[in-house]
Formats: sequence, C-alpha cells, structure tokens
Amino acid sequence: METLPTDNSTFDLRQDLRRRGRTALRKLHQSLFEARNSEGHWVGELSGSALSTATALSTLCFYQKAIPDNRHRTRIQYQIDRGFQWLTNQQNSDGGFGDTDLSHSNISTTMLVVAAIHAADRASELGVLVSKAEKYIEEQGGVPALRARYGADKTFAVPILANCAMAEIVEWEAVSPLPFEAACVPQRFYNWVQMPVVSYAVPALVAIGQIKFFKDPPWNPVTRLLRKATVGKSLQVLNRMQPASGGFLEAVPLTSFVSMALIQSDRENHPVVKKGIQFILNSFRDEGSWPIDTNLATWNTTLSINAIANRWPTKSRINWAQTCEWLLSCQYQEVHPFTGAKPGGWGWSDLSGAVPDADDTPGALLALANLREMAELPATQKSQIAKAAKAGVTWLLNLQNRDQGWPTFCRGWGKFPFDRSGTDITAHVLRSLMAWKAEVSDDRISAAISKGFEFIEKNQCEDGSWNPLWFGNQDYKEELNPFYGTAKVLLAYRDANAFDTKAAKKGLNWIVENQNDDGGWGGGSSLQRPELGLGTSSVEETSLCLEALASSQNPEHSSCVINGIEWLVKSVETEQFQRSWPIGFYFAKLWYYEKHYPLVFATAALGSALNSTFVSNQGFEPRVGE
Repeated sequence: METLPTDNSTFDLRQDLRRRGRTALRKLHQSLFEARNSEGHWVGELSGSALSTATALSTLCFYQKAIPDNRHRTRIQYQIDRGFQWLTNQQNSDGGFGDTDLSHSNISTTMLVVAAIHAADRASELGVLVSKAEKYIEEQGGVPALRARYGADKTFAVPILANCAMAEIVEWEAVSPLPFEAACVPQRFYNWVQMPVVSYAVPALVAIGQIKFFKDPPWNPVTRLLRKATVGKSLQVLNRMQPASGGFLEAVPLTSFVSMALIQSDRENHPVVKKGIQFILNSFRDEGSWPIDTNLATWNTTLSINAIANRWPTKSRINWAQTCEWLLSCQYQEVHPFTGAKPGGWGWSDLSGAVPDADDTPGALLALANLREMAELPATQKSQIAKAAKAGVTWLLNLQNRDQGWPTFCRGWGKFPFDRSGTDITAHVLRSLMAWKAEVSDDRISAAISKGFEFIEKNQCEDGSWNPLWFGNQDYKEELNPFYGTAKVLLAYRDANAFDTKAAKKGLNWIVENQNDDGGWGGGSSLQRPELGLGTSSVEETSLCLEALASSQNPEHSSCVINGIEWLVKSVETEQFQRSWPIGFYFAKLWYYEKHYPLVFATAALGSALNSTFVSNQGFEPRVGE
C-alpha cells in the first residue's frame, strides 16, 4: 500500500483530502436523507434471495396442488411463473446457487432450488439447469455435506431435507425427527429442554417435526403415543406464535417451511397456512424474487441516526420529532409471544413478526441518546425518551448470560452458534449502557459493564481480532468477518475511553496490519474493481474499520487512516458507495446484503474520520435537508 510522503507536500495532500472529504460527506448525508421515507424513518431494501424464492415457490406449488380452486390461484400462478423466471437467471457457473445474486454457491440453496423445480413439476422443462445443479450437489457431497454444514444444529438442515422429501428428491428416512412435543413445555423452560434447534426456530420444530412423524413415524410405540397425544397442543403453540402479518420472524424461509409442512400433512385449510400463504404472497417482489425478511426498518433507522451523530448537521429542516416518535413506538410494551421476552426491547423492524433482541435494542438506545442530545425535541418527548431508555436498559441487564456476554434473543440458550453470547452484540450493549449510565438509576449497570468487557477480552482471538455473530465475509477463511467484529468491539473501547488497554491496542494493531494494498479493508476475490482503483475492498468493511481506527486519535495510525479516507472518498466519488456486498448473516448462516449498509456505514466513517486529528476539519458543518 502506498504511504503518505513525509515532506511538505503532506500538508497539501491533507488539505485536498479534507476538501474532497467534505464534499463526499455532504453527498452521503444528502443521499441518506433522501432515503428517509415520509413517515420519518429508513426502511432500506434487502437483497432478493434464491433460497427464499425457492422455499416460497415450493410452498405455493404445494398449496396450488392441495387447493387448485383457491381464491388466490391467479395471483399464485403469476408469482410462480415470475419466480421461476427470476430463479433460472441466478445459477452460478459452477451449477450451484448462492443465497443472493452476489453470493458463492452453497449446497443448501442449490438443494432447495432443485426441490422447488420438482415441486412445480418443471424438471423436464428445466432439464439443463437441474442437471448442472444436481452435479454440483453431488460434487459437494450430497445429504451428508448438507448435514455437515450445520453440525449438531438441526434448525435449518432438517427443514431443508424435509422440503426435499416433500418434493420427492430425497427419502423421508434422511430427515431427522424433531421432538415437536417439547413445544408444549411452558416457554420459560425451553432452555432446559435441550431443544435440537435454536431459540427462534420453535415453529419449524413443530411443523417439520409433525410432518416427519406423519410420513415416517418412530418405531418405538411409547414415542409414537406421546407424539400423537401432543399434535394438537403443539399446533396450538404454533398458532399462538404466528404474528398478525402471518410471517414467522417476518422471514419467508421459516414461514414457508411451516406452511408447506402443514399443507403436505393434509392441513392446507389450517389458519396458520392461510396467514402464511398471505404473507408469502405479500412478500413477492415484481422482479420475481422473495427477500429473506420483509425489512430491517428499525435497525436501518438507528444505524442512520447514529451515523449522522458523528457529524450532526447543524442546519437542516429534518423533523427529528417525527423520527423519534416512530422509534419510540417500536419498543415492545408487552411480553412477546414468540420468545416470551419481557417488555422494553426493540426488534429489527416495526412489523409484527420482529422479535426484541440485544443488537437492535442497544442501537435504539444509542439513537435515542443522540436524538435527545443533538436534535430539537419538545420537552415531553425528551421525557418519553428517558422512560423508554430506563425500560430498555433494564431489559438488557436482565438478558446478560452467565458467561457475562449477551446473546441475541434469550438468556441461557448457548447450545448452538446463533444462541450463544456474541462479542459484537456484547460490545453494542456495553455502548448503550455507558450512554445511559448517568441517567438510569440501576446499581447493576457498573458491574454489568465491567463483566461485559471481561467477556470481550476472554473471547479475543490470538491475533487481536474479534469475530461477530451475525456477519460474515464469503471470501475470508471459514466465512468469518473479523473486520466487522473487531471494528464493532473497538467502538465500545472508544466509548469507555479505554484505547490504552492491552486488548484494544491488539485490536487496533490487527486493523492496521490487515489493511488492503488498495487502502480499504475486507472484501475479497468476489469484489474486483481494478478499473476504479478500488481493488477488492468492500465499502461496508472499509467504513467500519476506518471509523474504529480514526477514533483512536493515535498518530501512529495516521498513514493508515489517511489511506482509508482516500479509498472511501474515492468510492463516493465513483458512486461505488451505492454498491452493496453480502456481509450479513440471517438465521442459520443465510447470507444477505442490505442496500442501506454501504451508505450508512460510509456516512458514519467519514463523519468520524473528518472529526479526527488526522485531518484538520475546522469550520466544517454539513448542511442537508434544506
């Protein structure tokens, strides 16, 4: 990587970069505010998903066969036809399918696509596509390879194989049984039952467990009697868990798995199926695809507010009171039927299928702190913020695990990867607790913060990095994303004024040592942009690492920060900040990209970098929304 010269030209270079940085940040701010909807928040847009599309198509095809004269038949047929048109254009050169149009092929998505084609009786029509896909599946190792992808966690492997069995491309004996009777246990005892699925997958446990029971009953007569006796009661649990939208977790794959299992076990008229089919139909996009989730509106809104806070526009006509009112309305005021979570948390969306969690809740708390401090809000609204913050902080304190970290949804579920405590989530929680510590009277806060940092230090990798729970890099070893994880953890050290600690220094050194030759961070071979001089780095990961490194104010990092700013400014100048890349994991390692991420992460990073001592920034005030 080219470094800055040490002669007098350094000043001129920084002056030019400061000018370009100002222009770039104004452009980012303007784009960010243009993305804000009329209701005062940011919805964003999730990528179309081949996996979601395949599961939706299987479900709609099974439903059409079960009830050919249903009232949705014209709409369903249109969506099936458009869905297959879109899906056939997503096959990669190796014959497989990836979760998004920018993703590497994987065996899970490829098997589900083949299953959808067979469910629609289109195997002969799409013979060449199917042949290539089946060859890819065989080369990857078939059913054993699918099981190996998820290990002991049956959350996704069993539904995928059940979908394939329903489409008659695998035998039912390949589908592991799921103890759906466990759902009849009171919700507060779920973590003691040793569920074979993660906390948020109980609907799949019930529906997929039941169809396996009907299609391939256990040989043990006692088990058969027990499960038969709990079919009705567990189905009632499933019914209670279904949100008003019909979409379990607002997720097309989970809702599809549940609906198709009930349809294929002759319960196509069940209320859960009717609401599930309606949700799937409503989630269809005109391009022919289905996303993995409806939207991440709450998450995107809090990311936007917190990004803007790094360089708050002092002159604007933004109605922040409207935004604040919307965000306050997203806080859960009742016990959540899905996880049994108490009131006080926030989920990723304002929609009924979202679930309160320990990443969106701290995001909301930080956003409310920024709004209260920087925006012009009425006194009554500031009082509402204080009340909401107290409830949110209490909710988080009650969620802390025994290992002193924070999980995503439920305390005490640590058997499978996405239920364990996460360093990125813990760091986010710590930032929110520190932001409200002086305002919220709770004797537990100081101890929780101290123990949280202990958890983070214990889980630091030997090389100084941290790996996140819900984000990955498809080109990095084992699909990990230490760029995201390390940057997010270091922001907690920044907020604690603790960059001088051993753990923080190791983390900062890791970021310095892993800067790409092009000046950015992360990315990989699937992000080739040599014609723009941007190399293979990603906007998302570069932004995150730059924000963390610039926050250190360490002169030893000057060259790295300046080169990172140069890369990011160039990405704005060439419009590449609008190009997303799959870094997000959804449930069960399902990839996605969000079109809002590069914009919001770049805004946060440049705001932070231009505030730092690395680039003199006197007199700069972004003016947007005028």
